[in-house]
Amino acid sequence: MKNFLDENFLLNSDTAINLYHNYAKDMPIFDYHNHLDAKQIYEDKQFDNITELWLGQDHYKWRVLRTNGIDEEYITGNRSNKEKFDAFAKTIPYTIGNPMYHWTHLELQRYFGITTVLNDENKDSIYEQCNEMLKKPEFSVRNLLLRMNVAAMCTTDDPKDDLKYHIALKEENFKIKVLPTFRPDNIIHIEKINFIPYIKDIKELGYDIKTIDDVKKYLSERLDFFYNAGCRVSDHGLDQVMYLSATDEQVNTILTKGLNNETLANDELRMYKGYVLSYLGTLYHSKDIVMQYHIGPMRNNSTRMFNQLGADAGFDSINDGSCAVDLSRLLDSMDVSNQLPKTVLYCLNPTDNAVLASMIGNFQGSGIVGKIQFGSGWWFMDTKKGMINQIGDLSSMGLLSRFIGMLTDSRSFLSFPRHEYFRRIVCEEIGNLVENGEYPNDQVMLKEIIEGICYNNVNSYINI
Repeated sequence: MKNFLDENFLLNSDTAINLYHNYAKDMPIFDYHNHLDAKQIYEDKQFDNITELWLGQDHYKWRVLRTNGIDEEYITGNRSNKEKFDAFAKTIPYTIGNPMYHWTHLELQRYFGITTVLNDENKDSIYEQCNEMLKKPEFSVRNLLLRMNVAAMCTTDDPKDDLKYHIALKEENFKIKVLPTFRPDNIIHIEKINFIPYIKDIKELGYDIKTIDDVKKYLSERLDFFYNAGCRVSDHGLDQVMYLSATDEQVNTILTKGLNNETLANDELRMYKGYVLSYLGTLYHSKDIVMQYHIGPMRNNSTRMFNQLGADAGFDSINDGSCAVDLSRLLDSMDVSNQLPKTVLYCLNPTDNAVLASMIGNFQGSGIVGKIQFGSGWWFMDTKKGMINQIGDLSSMGLLSRFIGMLTDSRSFLSFPRHEYFRRIVCEEIGNLVENGEYPNDQVMLKEIIEGICYNNVNSYINI
């Protein structure tokens, strides 16, 4: 029986051990999608306690706490930081089989050097030990990132953002490149409750949105601003992929209805969203900005808790809607004029893995290595099983060797050991191919493949 979380954790063959320790382990990290705060990086925030740093924004943790019967007061409520930490410590032993158990102890080990497992018995000593260490300068936000060998990272930002902290970090020449990501969901999702308030907000920036040309002007000018601030990646949250070819006149009519808070038919949504997404894709292509589509969540399922806590509080799940037809037509609307940008497609529903793994092969080319990517296991799929399935489907239908690898999608500065978790799984899966005689034990080629998936591929793919 192997020891828990030892140096060969998740590595079950000599080949996997060799690949991880000699090629994967020390590669830099390019975390090209997360939800971290550039202001906290610029100000080099020093967190007061482990609860604020570890539990404060992490809805992954909130979900397991609720499932374990912990009252909301101990999760997002007014209980003390110590009481919230205690509730988490009591819950962790019950997360067997959930990646939360592995992530929790990787983070305790890699940041704090704590090798004992967290539980109700030792929660007080671990809480005090972490808090004492957090007082030290080496536990500031910047130093936490540097400790994990982060070379570059892309936050998630609305087009109206002023990006002053990204710009300040760039001017300061901070060792880690902290780049903004252009995420215009608020102006694309015309049917959502925050669409009209958003239109009012951007009017204060000088954009009076009345026609689709006004929308295009806003997006084009803000993308120029983002690009000059270092943006090389965009992102779109697509609960459902929607595309239907439409004229300017049709889209103007739909936009007018949306601005008047009128209910829109499904085909009207497909026209408006498809038009704007296709237009944006051509802009991204002109600037060599990578386009990301995150496909398939069903958000804010609990009306009661949405009214209490708002969005992104851990009440989302996997949608089962189909995506293939509209996704193909959307991508083709850009590709037909050879203006499809580099694109990363993520699915939240594992039944869509094969759809995306095969879809990316339709639009490769233009002399770009791995131009269209099947993105890493995301959200409910960035588990051991989810990663293995994504790796298997990608390698079966595409080129795993050209894969741009893992990201954290995180709101916590302690999340970067997830890259280690992914790298160990990749080395185990590729090691199995070698051990089974399905690929030669060619160390030169294996080194190139492993280092590519860990860092080199994405570093080439995102031109910074």
